[in-house]
Amino acid sequence: MSTPNRVYIARLAGVAVFDPNGDQVGRVRDAVARMRPTQRPPEVVGLVAEMPMRRRIFLSINRITSIDPDAVVLGSGTLNLRRFEKRPNELLVLQELLDRRVQLESGKAGSVVDVAMEHSRGGEWALTRVAVREQTGRLTRRGHLHQVEWDRVRGLGVVGDNRGTANLLAVLEDMRPADLANALQDLPDARRNEVAAALDDERLADVLSELPERDQVEILAALDRERAADVLEEMDPDDAADLLNELPPPEQDVLLDLMEPGEADPVRQLLRYASGTAGSVMTSEPVILPPDATVAEALARIREVQLSPAVAAQVFVTRAPLTTPTGRYLGMVHFQRLLREPPADLLGGIVVNDIDPLRTSTPLTEITRRMATYDMVGMPVVDRSNRLVGAVTVDDVLDHSLPRDWRDRDAAPTPSATDDGTVDDE
Repeated sequence: MSTPNRVYIARLAGVAVFDPNGDQVGRVRDAVARMRPTQRPPEVVGLVAEMPMRRRIFLSINRITSIDPDAVVLGSGTLNLRRFEKRPNELLVLQELLDRRVQLESGKAGSVVDVAMEHSRGGEWALTRVAVREQTGRLTRRGHLHQVEWDRVRGLGVVGDNRGTANLLAVLEDMRPADLANALQDLPDARRNEVAAALDDERLADVLSELPERDQVEILAALDRERAADVLEEMDPDDAADLLNELPPPEQDVLLDLMEPGEADPVRQLLRYASGTAGSVMTSEPVILPPDATVAEALARIREVQLSPAVAAQVFVTRAPLTTPTGRYLGMVHFQRLLREPPADLLGGIVVNDIDPLRTSTPLTEITRRMATYDMVGMPVVDRSNRLVGAVTVDDVLDHSLPRDWRDRDAAPTPSATDDGTVDDE
């Protein structure tokens, strides 16, 4: 095996996994170790990799030809695609050991920040060393970092809640919200809620939007109401409305009252629309500009980093006021048209209005048909007075067209495979 003899596992989180042909098949999410009845350190039996469609599978350590900080390479293109399930005598190193509060031989307390696995001459991988950050009562200085042998640390074999969140959050920090949401689903409920609560409001809002409704509700319920309202304020109004729809009406009212009025009002409006209509799935904050705005101004707006690609794909042109519900709706301009026009030209001269806008009562099936017919990324939604009240984007349609449990990894469809769960991609 062409790999260092000692590998710190936290540094492998998110590293790409490649087959022998150099094609990426997934990313490392954890390592699996088998506890032993003796005092010998746990044996590392494999890695957990996340595949497309958020499926996590087991990669036997014997099938891996090299491990380094940039890549893990497999010795075969044949993969067992059965979803990974931990056995009773196994340990998920990152999930269960990071932030574990332990005691050193000196009697000093600390928390685990990383664990090293080491390759023996006999070909076995085992957890041999632990990086422990010493706890200190001083708020202005971090404790000393100790790297000690596995058997010189007390508390590693105890399963409990004696953990913080800092080091696990550091491992998860660079994940996309959807991947972080997936990682949270693998944690026990109490640990998941603890890690979620440690995220800042904006990050937690992004992650909640990627979780199944059941998990969204449980995480929100674990927060105090003031914090829950702050997180809802950071969510897009349509996502916040979807989440509040899962709560009893009295709880909806409490949280809406705790939100800032300017954040709560668009959510209240969305909650009034019937389920499965354009009003219930639209975003109430599309990009809106007046007809005398220039192409350059429009391009500057759609460059704003907080806009999703679907929302930034078009600009809606209306009379004042420019917040929903706006003045009279005039039409829309796709970003490709903006790229083709002189920067000083006015939007009123290039606006397109040859496609009828949606009404708030338009059903989802009709929205899907019209967006597919006209190859639209987003469509305007107007009220009876032809005022723009929002826009339905393609991601809104997908979110509400897929089964309700599509974000739940346990409900993900099984990929095509042979009877023994293997696929040969050679």
